[in-house]
Amino acid sequence: MSKQTSIATSNTTFQFNKTWEELLDNDDFVKVFLSDVLEEYILKQRWYGGKASKLKYIELAEFFKIQQKGEVYYGLILEVNFVEAFYQHYFLPIAFVTDENFAKKDRILPISINNQDGFIIDAINLEAFRKLVFERIASASVKDTTKVQYHKSILFYNRDYKSSRFMGLEQSNTSLIYNDNSVLKFFRRIFGDKNPDYEMSRFLSEKKEFKNTPAYFGSINLVDSDNINITIGLMQEMIPNDGDAWDYMLKEFHKVFCNIEYKKIDIDTLPNTELYQRLNIQDIPAQIIDWAGLNLFVQVQTLAKRTAEMHIALGSEFEETAFTPAHYNGDYEVWLKNKMLYQFQNRLNTIENNIHKLDGLALKLANEFLDKKNSIRKRFVNFDWTKLKGERIRIHGDFHLGQVLVKENDFYILDFEGEPESTIRDRKVKQPPLKDVAGLFRSFHYAIYANIFNNKDSYTSVQDNLFKAGETLYRYITGLFLGTYVTETQNANLNLGYNQERIFILKYCLLEKAVYELGYELNSRPQWAVIPLKGISNIINH
Repeated sequence: MSKQTSIATSNTTFQFNKTWEELLDNDDFVKVFLSDVLEEYILKQRWYGGKASKLKYIELAEFFKIQQKGEVYYGLILEVNFVEAFYQHYFLPIAFVTDENFAKKDRILPISINNQDGFIIDAINLEAFRKLVFERIASASVKDTTKVQYHKSILFYNRDYKSSRFMGLEQSNTSLIYNDNSVLKFFRRIFGDKNPDYEMSRFLSEKKEFKNTPAYFGSINLVDSDNINITIGLMQEMIPNDGDAWDYMLKEFHKVFCNIEYKKIDIDTLPNTELYQRLNIQDIPAQIIDWAGLNLFVQVQTLAKRTAEMHIALGSEFEETAFTPAHYNGDYEVWLKNKMLYQFQNRLNTIENNIHKLDGLALKLANEFLDKKNSIRKRFVNFDWTKLKGERIRIHGDFHLGQVLVKENDFYILDFEGEPESTIRDRKVKQPPLKDVAGLFRSFHYAIYANIFNNKDSYTSVQDNLFKAGETLYRYITGLFLGTYVTETQNANLNLGYNQERIFILKYCLLEKAVYELGYELNSRPQWAVIPLKGISNIINH
């Protein structure tokens, strides 16, 4: 078959004398498409996570058809190689359209196939593609053994396609809302394994019937040429909600700080409590309740219960080895210390290189961090698994207020992908459940300080006094959360270890989280570095 090829510039069109179904078998097309077209296209995408590195070249690792009744689209797995000698994989579904009205968004290139002019676009922009994917999940057989495997949950029933739309702006994935009652998340950055979000969602929803997470409806997985199962899409229930817990807490904390002036609160006379004390609502002094309001503490209690219930579900499995609880051992200790010392050294270098950007309390705390670097490093090294009696389980791994939806005074937990900086293997390592608790505590700390920074013109108190009030509020919130959480988990026999062990693990994880955050703040918004630095100071001085 004769072929014509012209390299596309902004005014020219690729021309191929091939059918759309044969196009990706054409080496000339693939070569030009990957090198001349996709490099430019991919750099502009929000979901592309390699912007901080220098792209070297793109290879087509895998391609497969997404099809139904003669309607054909392609799924591409792109291997993006970087000058810094590492690579990432991305999923890109493509469609060929001849009507320019369908190619208004995410147009990848103009092309002529068999003398038919048109465009290759990101297929997610095409309603026909979105409908096809929905119908493939809706009609999935119990056992799919094809290359592209569609799965349907028993919870997904009597559903015909009515509508689809984009959920909104996202960084790393693309989510579609179907029929205003379900969400299909396409993972853009993909890994050579099942995505933890898919595994955790399916396990919690189908196997444990945990109600405070979106129900699992279905998924799309690819079995690649190495017989590895790769998650491409996850379909879940859409939970109508009042926003996320981060925005909710910011509003609540704003009311609390407005009350300082409104109720003429003397910050210096507010009763205080020890960090990491387990509290009940009855333990919170009337003065604190009067200042912050009872509702805030009731909500914190509810969130603590939901977090405990999630961990109880994750820690109650004795068949599926990916989820059975494990004890601490030497392998885990070596893995943890290597990870922590690498991260600590990285953040130490960042502080030394950026200390000139800091002033006031942040500078004072940064100098304290540098003065005490050896004792902080020692804390990370002092992890002795032989002294620990608790269990490790699969955890959320990136738990913060932004991963929690608020609905009618209740909370729903989502996004189980894990820590963005971690490898897929590391995200599946069983960890202490208190690591999730530490993530939420750091998020509370952030919300308190973010509220002070974002509303400084609204409050009459000086910033240092607001910081002092914020630290007092933080102690009562986390004390109540811890008291509620520990009671719930103990009643369900989830083994967190003895009291001193719990405090040791919590402090260790809080220190790990705060050190992790420090790198981000110093690089992107140094004025906020005071938040993780204060978190670190709280831990090393208690």
